[in-house]
Amino acid sequence: MRVAVIVMENRAYGSVVGMPYISTLATAATVLTDYHASGHPSLPNYLALTSGTTWGIADDGYHVLPEQDVGDQLTAAGVPWRAYMEGMGSDCRESAGRYAVKHDPFAYYGGRCPSSVVPFAQLGADLASTSPARFMWITPDLCDDMHDCSSGVGDAWLRRTVPSILASPAMSNGVLFITWDENDGGGSNQVLTLVLGSRRPASPGSPYSHPSLLATVEDLLALPRLPATARVTAIALH
Repeated sequence: MRVAVIVMENRAYGSVVGMPYISTLATAATVLTDYHASGHPSLPNYLALTSGTTWGIADDGYHVLPEQDVGDQLTAAGVPWRAYMEGMGSDCRESAGRYAVKHDPFAYYGGRCPSSVVPFAQLGADLASTSPARFMWITPDLCDDMHDCSSGVGDAWLRRTVPSILASPAMSNGVLFITWDENDGGGSNQVLTLVLGSRRPASPGSPYSHPSLLATVEDLLALPRLPATARVTAIALH
């Protein structure tokens, strides 16, 4: 089993579900219709997606956090993983150009750059290899993720990126989640979340959240639950 996660930025459910390529994906995927982000601004959501908790953080500043995240879980279990960061320079802790540290949660746990965090440019070669990582996290840059650019730019990036992931032989027994970190600041913080691959949600209308997605990743990869996800209901897949 392999799991891939793509995180986009700052759009409400209704504003992106009808985009040209995303609507095509939504037809092929299973859409979680009651999925909600964990807060505002960006960083707390990325932390919830990777550790199950926001750690009480309500800003996008740099904080050194305990090594209690899915990356450290995977490393301890000997499970190969990669986080692909578009636009990242030599130091994952330094924002530069279109790369934003606040969208790279793995830079916070332990205050260092794990060796599994690599530039996005490596994704293609890894997908073509005989044994890609079993967990793949993908963060587009500030334009391609819709943060600084239009929804159309992000839609086009997904059109370029998603087919190669789904076509990889390694994903024949795999699940791809595509979600948004938060909505545009209003309402219930509902965000679009798509599930593609060999396993699909049994109850797509049930209420889910970023910690739910993380708990699902842990269960799919046979990892012990982190403290913050110990009692979280995972997305039931069949």
